[in-house]
Amino acid sequence: MTSVKRVVVKIGSSLLTDQVRLTPRWAFMQRVVEDIALLRSEGYEVILCSSGAVALGMKMIGVTPATAGLHDKQAAAACGMPLLLGAYKQIGHEHDLNIAQILVTLGDFEDHPRFLNTKNTLHRLLAAGVLPIINENDTITTEEIRVGDNDRLAAKVAQMVQAQHLVILTGVDGLYDRNPSEPGAVLVETVHDVSQYLSVTEGVSTLGSGGMLTKMQAANMAQNAGCTTLIANGEADDPISSVLKGLRRCTTCVAHAEPATSWAAWLTDRLQMAGSIVVSSRAADEIAAGGRGIDRNDVISINGSYVKGDVLHVYDETGAERARGMTDFSSEETAILVRNIDLPVKQLIGYHSRAVLIQVDNLISLDDRHILWEPKPA
Repeated sequence: MTSVKRVVVKIGSSLLTDQVRLTPRWAFMQRVVEDIALLRSEGYEVILCSSGAVALGMKMIGVTPATAGLHDKQAAAACGMPLLLGAYKQIGHEHDLNIAQILVTLGDFEDHPRFLNTKNTLHRLLAAGVLPIINENDTITTEEIRVGDNDRLAAKVAQMVQAQHLVILTGVDGLYDRNPSEPGAVLVETVHDVSQYLSVTEGVSTLGSGGMLTKMQAANMAQNAGCTTLIANGEADDPISSVLKGLRRCTTCVAHAEPATSWAAWLTDRLQMAGSIVVSSRAADEIAAGGRGIDRNDVISINGSYVKGDVLHVYDETGAERARGMTDFSSEETAILVRNIDLPVKQLIGYHSRAVLIQVDNLISLDDRHILWEPKPA
């Protein structure tokens, strides 16, 4: 892990946008930027993952959160992005903060070369003392190719830059043991095993695309990379630094003491399932024991359409997810190889290669600290 004090901050649309007028909440943004300036003066490097562009642009195209469809939201994002960045730049100028905007898509996290390119850009901005503000490029994304929520996006950024802390500012004090509107709801102050709380995390806000479930998923990703997640109410003075310094209550999702390597974290913490395969239970057990990859003799069935370099989810015959790994073959090539085990690879797909679908160095066996994916393949 890096020795630099580095924090990623995620702010949702409901905090940044007046939900009735669909305009920036200037006083809140002023508190956030002023607090970031304070943290930077104390030696922190800060990256901000900010929602709000879609909500801010809705009035310009004449829609509301209740009536907006996909194309409306894409157009609203195009209108709202300059408004959001302009607000940050105006306030940042008061605190001698230079602002940069980075718009990302799902592929910038799931494709490893693009992941590294984005990482290099962020490191260069931090080295120059610039505050990166990251948002999903909602003007071009569709349901099939989008991250979908800035909670998990922020966790991937935290993993990317090896941040020590991920601070998620929301409209409540943190994670509760039930719906916080119910009588007797108790704040969960410390979380080690995120999976214990998934059943109490349903529901999303009016403006936002994520609820407490995505925050728990994000916390799990951050934990695996050695990053502690703090979920707190954003409606406070010094909203970020007060949480980092333990001055107000929040939910702390504690980082794992032995974090995964950057490569292992990238392989295992996925934002979207590109495809999956089912292998024999014998092969799954041997994979879990380590020391071997997956060859065509192990495969029972193939699910989804994927290309070489995609990360596949690996299930056993009982439907349990056992591993994730980067494939050396497309789904079409895999199907041909699996159906014709007795024929050489070159004869089947036109070039010479070993019949190893996923190399051992590109395969990570899952342990209990990972949230497993649903639905499982049939």
